[in-house]
Amino acid sequence: MDNRNITLFCLLFAGLVLFLMFNQTTDGSKPLFVFQTHQCQSSTKRNTIGPGDGLESALSEASMANKTVIIAIVNKAYVEGDKPMLDMFLDGFWLGEDTRGLISHLLLVAVDQTSFERCKFLHLHCYKLKADGADFETEELYMSQDFLKMMWRRTLFLKEVLRRGYSFVFTDIDVLWLRNPFPRLTSFNENIDLQISVDKFNGDEWSQANPINTGFYMVRSNNRTISLFEEWYARRNNSTGLKEQDVLNNMMQEGFFRELGLSVRFLDTLYFSGFCEVSKDFNVVRTVHANCCRTISAKVADLTAAIHDWKRFKSLSDSNQPSTLTWTSHVNCEGSWKNFNVTLG
Repeated sequence: MDNRNITLFCLLFAGLVLFLMFNQTTDGSKPLFVFQTHQCQSSTKRNTIGPGDGLESALSEASMANKTVIIAIVNKAYVEGDKPMLDMFLDGFWLGEDTRGLISHLLLVAVDQTSFERCKFLHLHCYKLKADGADFETEELYMSQDFLKMMWRRTLFLKEVLRRGYSFVFTDIDVLWLRNPFPRLTSFNENIDLQISVDKFNGDEWSQANPINTGFYMVRSNNRTISLFEEWYARRNNSTGLKEQDVLNNMMQEGFFRELGLSVRFLDTLYFSGFCEVSKDFNVVRTVHANCCRTISAKVADLTAAIHDWKRFKSLSDSNQPSTLTWTSHVNCEGSWKNFNVTLG
């Protein structure tokens, strides 16, 4: 073969290789080097992902159509034991009225690996929150240093959720959802920025004299609420010995809510009940919060009694029998405050 033929052969071979690399074959199959091409694309995509994109994915998966998410925070102490607090929390959704479907919009935020693994095992929407060097695995007793750190870490995280354009209902794990709360929350004017539970309701849902409780509240994402959370978190270093709930209450009393133009509604304990002040009507109660209680073991014991009360009510309702039920006394939670020098509420 002379040199011209060799050159021609090489050109033809090179053309064939290029054709196979960049074009589909005649039978419609993928290019020969599709695997290598996809590898390059994936690598490029990974390099463009920012540090918070895992959160964006978690929020998107749990979100309702209106970009609203239910958020609860868990640690190892809430997922272990004979009857973990997390299991008790989920029991409420199972036993409640029109609540089971809400699980698909619940995002569990785990602050340690054990609680994250338990969340994944239960096939829930899960997000692992970095604890910035703090150890949040053990039970954080009310007003302990680690308790305060965890509350502020929670506030920072929720600020980021708002900043990303998601509204949310935040719920503590020690809240039983016995009825779907959204009809009571969304039936009001959508311009309400914050709807928050209280320890004791003074009869006026617009009165800032209500003692707020940050264990259950709904926030709409907008510039006003983002500014609220920014200022709230910024005050942590000048609030020694105060829990984040106290700081928010002080901001309200100082007039900061009015300064921001916030529209705030305080939730009636008839519907959004708690151990501090129980609902007087089983027929309308939406949630029951184990507030005014110090330890997980006491909360579990008294929430178990509350679930039994709810089951009895449902049984009587199903049989069309009149009900004169009252809630069982919260003796374990009342006893959890013995020898503790912080005032209830």
